[in-house]
Amino acid sequence: MKYVRIMMNDGCESYGLLEGDEVEILSGSPFSEYRRIGEKVALSSVRLLPPSPCSKALCIGLNYRDHAEEFGLPIPETPVVFMKPSTALIGQDDDIIYPEMCHRLDYEAELAVVIGRRCRCVSEAEACEYILGYTIANDVTARDLQPKNGQWTVSKGFDTFLPLGPYISDEVDPADLMITSRVNGETKQLSNTSNLIFPVPYLVSYLSHVMTLLPGDIISTGTPGGISGMKVGDVVEIEIEGLGVLRNRIGR
Repeated sequence: MKYVRIMMNDGCESYGLLEGDEVEILSGSPFSEYRRIGEKVALSSVRLLPPSPCSKALCIGLNYRDHAEEFGLPIPETPVVFMKPSTALIGQDDDIIYPEMCHRLDYEAELAVVIGRRCRCVSEAEACEYILGYTIANDVTARDLQPKNGQWTVSKGFDTFLPLGPYISDEVDPADLMITSRVNGETKQLSNTSNLIFPVPYLVSYLSHVMTLLPGDIISTGTPGGISGMKVGDVVEIEIEGLGVLRNRIGR
């Protein structure tokens, strides 16, 4: 299934199943119960919202070896974890706002895990049973505001700093997906999720032993090397095999 969260022309929000260029409208939510109601709309006629209105976004830093090396940092022995607020969420084609206090704004292409049901103290073997699916995240970062030591909340937590989408899919293997970022059509990052230091089942298990993961929560699994700055007017695209393309423009 490919799940989308949409806004109709009348301002109503709904979940749907993406089928080619159409969305089949659902009654209910993939995070609880839903049913098909026999109504379809053209994808071009609706606005795509962030597919998961999460209570929390748990993000993993330095989870690709080449990304740690480009910052001259040691490979972590345990996951480096930080959180983004739900107010950072935006969807497909929404603008990322360049903050006035920031002087370097970076993209970070990431695979995001979407939790499907309440998850607490699960094993790695059980982890996949708690995952609804996967989507694309952009861990936007005000790089000049990010200290090398200490907390990253300010540099990572601005409104619009977590583009998510365009849909959630349960049809991919998170262990082997090509991941690419482009700015104005120029490829910047090119890697594969097989290069993750801490794989998806480990992350779900590890985090579930720290805090309860709720339906809709996301785990953004880290970015590969190749990050750089963006400017107002740039268009950033993140593509992950089987998950489509997440596209956003940099605005003020």
